[in-house]
Order: sequence, then C-alpha cells, then structure tokens
Amino acid sequence: MLGALARRHDNFTDCEDAVQLALVAASEQWPRDGLPTNPTGWLTRVAARRLVDLARADASRRSREEKAARLDAAAGSSAAAEDEFLSCDAHDATLLLLVLCAHPALTPSSQVALMLRAVGGLTTREIAEGFFVPEATMAQRISRAKATLRDAGVRFESPARSDLPIRLHGVRHAIALLYTHAHSLREQAHDLDGGSESLLAKTALRLARELHRIAPADPENAGLLALLLLTHARAPVRLNPAGDLVPLEEQDRRLWNHECIAEGIALLEQALPVGYVGSFQLQAAIAAVHAEAPSGPSTDWAQILVLYGMLEQVDPSPAATLGRAIATAEAVGPDAGLDILAQLQETNHRRHAVAGHMLTRLGRTDEARAEFLRAAELTRSIPEQRYLNRLAATCSSSAGTDDAMSS
Repeated sequence: MLGALARRHDNFTDCEDAVQLALVAASEQWPRDGLPTNPTGWLTRVAARRLVDLARADASRRSREEKAARLDAAAGSSAAAEDEFLSCDAHDATLLLLVLCAHPALTPSSQVALMLRAVGGLTTREIAEGFFVPEATMAQRISRAKATLRDAGVRFESPARSDLPIRLHGVRHAIALLYTHAHSLREQAHDLDGGSESLLAKTALRLARELHRIAPADPENAGLLALLLLTHARAPVRLNPAGDLVPLEEQDRRLWNHECIAEGIALLEQALPVGYVGSFQLQAAIAAVHAEAPSGPSTDWAQILVLYGMLEQVDPSPAATLGRAIATAEAVGPDAGLDILAQLQETNHRRHAVAGHMLTRLGRTDEARAEFLRAAELTRSIPEQRYLNRLAATCSSSAGTDDAMSS
C-alpha cells in the first residue's frame, strides 16, 4: 500500500499517515461489515481518499495564508508592532515559543503537534485525540518533526517579519487545541475562588487575547479569541454540582457568562467585514448562533448547517464534517445526519456519541446503546463516561419496555 501511494504522491509523510488511517478504518469496519472482496484495493482506496483530504486541507491553508499576507500588507501594519511580537521581553514568552515551533520546514499538522507537546505539555495520546488520529500516527508525526528540525540544523531564532502570517496559522490552532483539551473535562481543576475552569484553559484564553492584541490586522486572531470567549461563557454550567455533564440543550442559559458572550460577538462583528473569512471566524459564528438562542429548541440549526458547509470548504477536517452531520440531523433529520457520519473514516468517542443520539431518535435503541457504550469506552473524561453510560442504560430500559409491550 505504502509503495503504491508513494509512487503517485510526493509527500511520503502523508502517505504513511494515510496508510495507518486506512488500517484503523479496516479494523473498525471489517469486523462489522465483513471482509471486502479485494482487501488491498479497499485499503488503497481509503488511503487515497485520505490523501485527497490532506491535499484539500493544505490548499485551503495556503490560500488563507496568502490572503492574510495580502491583508497585512494592505493594512500597513507597523514595524513597531511586529518588533514587539518578536521580542521576548515585550510580551508573553510562551507565545513567542509557539511561534518558534511553527517552523516552515514542518508540515502544518506537525507544527501544531510539536507546539502542543513541547510547549503545552500534552501527551501524545491527548494530541492524537485533538487531531482525530490514532496515537501511533501522532507519535510518528512528532518524531518526524523533531528529526526534520534536527537534520535541517534548525535553530530556534526569532523569525523574519515575512514569516509571521504563515506561522500564526499554526499558533492559532495550537492555542485552540490547548483550550479544547482543558475543555474536555478529563481533569477538571477547581480554583481557590470556586471557579471550575482549569489553569490550562485560562492560559489558552490569555494567549489568544495577547495574539489578537499584538497582531490585530489578521481577522482570524479576532475569530480565535471570539471562539474561546463564546465557549468559555458556558463553562460555569457544563457540570452540575455532582460533577456530571450537562448537555448544551439542558443548560440554564441564564447562568452563562454574558459578558464573555457580548465580547465574543463584538469581536466577531468587527472581524467579519474586514477581509477574508477563515475557519476560526466561522467556528466563532457557529458558537454565536448557539449563544444568541434563548433556548435549545429555538436554535437556528439551518443557519448553523450553512456555516458548517462554509467551514468544510475553507478548512476541511473530520471535526467540521462531524459538526455538519450534527447540524444536518437537527435541520433535516437523523437519517441524513447518519449518511454524512458514514463519510468519516476516523473513529473517536465523539463520532460514536453522535451516532448514538441519531440512532436513538430513529428508535434503533440496540444500535444506539452499542454506540454510547463504545463512546464511553473511548473517552478519557469521567463526566462524559458517566453521561454516556446513563444514555446507554436508558436505551436498555427503552428496549426492555418495547419488548414487554410487544409481547
């Protein structure tokens, strides 16, 4: 498989990743659906599709970077502001270290993985979960990144101003994943003042705010900060007093942090008309639709579905496809959502949990229960495990009731 892909594609690293992802897909699907007539052909087709996805994502990234560079030049950003960004003494040294890790010699995904490992202190498994890839794939990616820098004789020196727009793309993704990791509730930290948000989440918010302050010409920096603020606003009610997860539609919206919501929406309204629209602005726009809905049932899912479609065009990723599947299930119906979910090759607890919800709505309780149990097995969040196991138990109770009624 690797030989066949490498002969047709130049990027050997992407070929290795694609082969691993195809093997993982086979391990999930073949026991369920049976062995295909031509296993090697099946694997090669799946790996080739993954390579196409990687190429699309890379092309979108390059387009965004070119737009950012043109916008930066048109805005005439001052050399003084850039000098401040490149000075360790002038601002948060952590932010500068993230910029230094985003070296052009590395692929975008390797840049972000290295930042999360070396600067964020996340484990390889935690980083893999954020990328929707197997742990072994991420371990190889990080090892190759370190080897690339070593073989190229790279020194961690302040980059040239012309390199900043390209590097900041990776920095934004690293900051977002830092917050997502803290937001996963795997280890919920409690501050002395009674707050429930972890130090890692606060650090990510601080870095996003600093990034926007120092490089305001790029609207994606505003988009990142808006996204984190709108997500952060729901933190006080994501867990109940017993430490159990509270789904979005069941949260008491009066207890959301409305100052964070107002600041996030204001940032988004300022950024969207300025220039190009990138992935973080679109993600923030989706969060804003949720934040502005007075209740769960009144959420404008049709608008969210349009935004996820735009997000897949701008920055294709498994997470964007998963979001579109959820929005489709709400706006169109669970059958349509399952059809989109079937397009995802990667497997993780989020995908299984979403499938469980859709199957429950269709009355397919046995299948839903299996999906919830698999999701609970894969997640590392204790509150999520308890929540998913409760859903699985509910499916069992419903199935038992149905059996009794039919008999």
